[in-house]
Amino acid sequence: MKVLIIDDDRTVCNSLNLLLSRKGFEVDSIHHPTIALETIQEKEPQLVLLDMNFTIDTSGRQGLKLLKLIRQSHPNISIILMTGWATVQLAVEGMKIGAKDFIAKPWDNKTLLSSINNIRQLYHNNIPTEKPFESTKSNIIGSSQKMQDIMMMVEKVAVTNASVLVTGESGTGKELIAEAIHQKSKRANGPFVKVNLGGIPNNLFESEMFGHKRGAFTGAHSDREGRFSVANNGTIFLDEIGDLELDSQVKLLRVLQENTFEKLGSSQSEKIDVRVLSATNKNLIATIENGSFREDLFYRINLINIHIPALRERREDIPELIHYFLENMSKLYGEPHPSIDDETINWLENQEYKGNIRQLKNIIERTFLLNLKNSNLNKKDFLSSFQGKEPHIGNHDALNLDKIEIEAIRKALAKFDHSISASARALGITRSSLYRRLEKYGIKHEPKI
Repeated sequence: MKVLIIDDDRTVCNSLNLLLSRKGFEVDSIHHPTIALETIQEKEPQLVLLDMNFTIDTSGRQGLKLLKLIRQSHPNISIILMTGWATVQLAVEGMKIGAKDFIAKPWDNKTLLSSINNIRQLYHNNIPTEKPFESTKSNIIGSSQKMQDIMMMVEKVAVTNASVLVTGESGTGKELIAEAIHQKSKRANGPFVKVNLGGIPNNLFESEMFGHKRGAFTGAHSDREGRFSVANNGTIFLDEIGDLELDSQVKLLRVLQENTFEKLGSSQSEKIDVRVLSATNKNLIATIENGSFREDLFYRINLINIHIPALRERREDIPELIHYFLENMSKLYGEPHPSIDDETINWLENQEYKGNIRQLKNIIERTFLLNLKNSNLNKKDFLSSFQGKEPHIGNHDALNLDKIEIEAIRKALAKFDHSISASARALGITRSSLYRRLEKYGIKHEPKI
């Protein structure tokens, strides 16, 4: 990969040249912005490391002006901004114009190389594959063009270390996309730590995410590892990041920028190597405008954006999803796989699913459980699920339904070696929902050691 350094400090250029040459990059450098466009035309670099200041002025306006010119004449070139006078506003403005990253001087070699390697991997992995994504391996179902395009993007970004923001309405499968990225990444053998940021109280954010030392606060009776420590050398998935409070956003941003954090009650910084994937069902641009989400954090987590369409936008995938859910439930509950006539499939395909795939799955599962003795399911069997009305059943039938649920939970736990995460995923419920059911039915959870 060809790299061009544009910096008036010759010492900086020499240091970067030495660092990058040893890593196999083809490096050139220039010291005057006036010859930048001419040199780019001649050398044809894929990446430019651009200083923001070329005189005693430290506003960064010179660098931003040159950034705009490069983007206009060479839109396919990736640009990383560098300055010793780093400000949040400067970073955000540069990212808006089109810079891929922002590095403060003096730089950390590992951080800089990580940023450059992310860009290099994206550059070399930019040719789409003709082979369709094998969705069954990651429980992502959909043969529509929209889903195939998404999975091709997953294939491209998975091999990089780039931060990815997955957006879409609730129930569209954002977590599955994040899992697929991790499974296909070089970190697949490392931990995949899922964090629901919307479920963490603001006063517990630091303890949950960074951990704490014994005695750090009332009730801290022992040391605790935070989620970032657990995710070290793996991937952390920050779900519902749009719900994070502003002061917690500041703390998160520092970790993402510096790859370091301090446990509560400790003054010692800990270094981490974690890939960050995030997801939200909110319009973060709107939250930035109303002041509830930091713009600099948005650009830090949004190097790559993958938007998941609502189910109504890919109705052609609904028949495939219906059969997939029925097949899984048949295996899970040990019951025959019922058939559905084409008329019912067509009717289901044209219903509104405000809860998207999650709602469709619940409707299919509910209808399946209430019609266990039916070998054929039709429109009438599904109507009560859509209307939200409970069918008229006696206590005996209700008891049987509880028994069915108990048996399904036990089978799932046995099948997945009492893994709560895997069992909950197979049952189509959250971990907390499964824990509540275990308590409700008095089912003992015996994880293998």
